[in-house]
Amino acid sequence: MKKLIFIFFGLILFFHPLFSQKQRVRNQPYGDYKLYHFGITVGMNFQDVVLTNSGVDTGGETWYATIPDYSPGFSVGMISDLFLNPYMNLRFTPSLSFGDKVFEFVNPSSGEAFKSTVRSNYLMLPVDLKFRSFRLNNYRPYVVAGAYSVLDLSLKKDDPILLKPMDYGLTIGIGSDFYLPFVKIAPEIRFCFGLGNIIEKDRSDLTNYDLIKYTNAITRGVSRMIIFTVNFE
Repeated sequence: MKKLIFIFFGLILFFHPLFSQKQRVRNQPYGDYKLYHFGITVGMNFQDVVLTNSGVDTGGETWYATIPDYSPGFSVGMISDLFLNPYMNLRFTPSLSFGDKVFEFVNPSSGEAFKSTVRSNYLMLPVDLKFRSFRLNNYRPYVVAGAYSVLDLSLKKDDPILLKPMDYGLTIGIGSDFYLPFVKIAPEIRFCFGLGNIIEKDRSDLTNYDLIKYTNAITRGVSRMIIFTVNFE
C-alpha cells in the first residue's frame, strides 16, 4: 500500500511542473462547465478482507485466518460525469476490478498452515460526488466520496472459502486533474470500505466437508480495496 501511495504522489510531482502556472497557455478553459461528459479509467487495485476469527475448535483443531500479502490486480472502467456547480460534480463510474486474495490458516497447536487463493472479478457500481478546488492554470486537485455496490463475477464453489456474490460500502479518494489541449488526465487513489459480511457461512456446496473447518474459523469478513487509476476525460 505504501508503494502505491508513493507512486501516486510521484505522478503528481511529475505532472506538476508540466502544468505549472508559469505556462501561458490555459488548456480547455471552459472544459469543466460542460453539462456532462464521459471518459475511461485504467489502473491497478489491491484487495483485502478484514477478518474476525471465531477461535472455535473444529474436530479438536483451532485455526486462525489472516491475509498476509496483497497482490496487485487490474482495474478498468467508464466515467460519466454530471456538472452540478463550478466546484461539485456527480459521477457514475462502473468498473471491473480483477484480483485475488490469499487466505492463510494457521493451527497454533501443531504449527500446521494452509493457504487458499480466492479470485475475485468485481463489477463495481460507485456513485460519487467530486469536490474540486480552484483551478491553478492547468491542474486542479479534488476529493471524491460516495457509495458503491459490487457484484463478484468469479465465485467458485467447493473452495475452502466462499465469498458472497454481492457487497456494498463507502468510498473516498483524492486526485488531481491535469489539462492537456484535447484531453484531461487525472491520477487518482481511492479507498473502498465494505460494510457487509462477505464470508458465506452456508457451505452446502462442499463435497469435501472436511474443509468446513476453515469456514468455521472465520466469524466475519469485511472487504477493503485500494484502487489507483489514471482517468482520461
